[in-house]
Amino acid sequence: MPALPQTADLFALSADRIHRAATALWPGEPLTLGDHVPSVTGYVHRARIGGRDLFAKDSILGLSLVSVLRGVAGDRDRVRAAQAAYATSPGSLLAREAAQLRTLDAAGVRVGRCAGYAAGVLFTEPVTGPTLADLITKDPSRTCDLLTTSASALGGLQLPQVAAQVDTAPIPERSIDGTFRRKFNGVSGRLYIERLGRDRLDARTRQGVAAVVGTVVARLLKLRLTPPTGPTVIVYGDLKPEHVLFPDGPAEAPVFIDPGLARGPAHHDTAKLASRTFLALLAAPHLDGPAATVVDGIAAFVDGQTRALRGQVRGLWLRRLLVTWLMDTVNILSTHLMAPAALPLPEHAQAVVDRAETLCTLLDLVSAPLAAGTDPDAAWRLALRTVTKAAAR
Repeated sequence: MPALPQTADLFALSADRIHRAATALWPGEPLTLGDHVPSVTGYVHRARIGGRDLFAKDSILGLSLVSVLRGVAGDRDRVRAAQAAYATSPGSLLAREAAQLRTLDAAGVRVGRCAGYAAGVLFTEPVTGPTLADLITKDPSRTCDLLTTSASALGGLQLPQVAAQVDTAPIPERSIDGTFRRKFNGVSGRLYIERLGRDRLDARTRQGVAAVVGTVVARLLKLRLTPPTGPTVIVYGDLKPEHVLFPDGPAEAPVFIDPGLARGPAHHDTAKLASRTFLALLAAPHLDGPAATVVDGIAAFVDGQTRALRGQVRGLWLRRLLVTWLMDTVNILSTHLMAPAALPLPEHAQAVVDRAETLCTLLDLVSAPLAAGTDPDAAWRLALRTVTKAAAR
């Protein structure tokens, strides 16, 4: 029987590609790999090249490491052969990310700059300073201001030169809706749910998690059929609190990393920010203040994003926000639960696994009113109360 890819083998191949790419970009410059940065999506390392500190990132076939290790792309030999071709493709995920970073930098959006790209490997300059998540944890009362500042700093996404680049080489792989559809499509989706947590949870917890996730997914597959309101815009795609850094302090413009620019509905980035801020609050609630302060700040931020909307339009926008938030939480929870035991998880990912039952209860309580057709404003208020109660435990 063909062998599945193994974590150590994938990491060794990625490390070799990083060395080869660095030699191609900076011949004669010594490379020292520093700390491995745990991730479920790609292989990331701190690196020192010729006196410069950089991050080096390799992507296996544009898929998450979890998917590759679970055999989605085939056995070990097939993955190795496919990756050799993928790494040289101008359409590879990291080739597109490199182009997006350069375009954003030229457009005046502050990003972790692309230092070089070769043979499927992306090198970026490090960004120092606290993340959006760090600042919210330290001062929950600033949640709304910090989220608003982060969203406002992305106004340059709609510039013509950015739109032109995105239309040429988007990164739709990081779409919440697209990811949800890929994970939970038909029979393969049901099998995926049945296998959740097999390396991470005990049998009793696994059964409970699978039952709730199955119910929530069925609801969301129906709810997501409601079309988004308004035209599509350029969205950042992977706008989560750990991808927003404030090197000059919370009063200054942030710097963004890991873009996934594509065309999408206007609520997408707001939903991603809200979803991952809620998740951080629930999974690792080490706040210098009550959880309700963060929830109130998110509510105020969303109110600001919908201030110009009225009546049914605002209701549909809120409904899509809720559905997208829930889909994103299911996506990330299921990815972490499917991670093989040998794959190192980031600290926040392990925290999500540890709170899996709490998150499933939340998903059930928030999705049920939506599935019942509850007024979106009422469903949103109920969702906020549910998060506050869950985070306070």
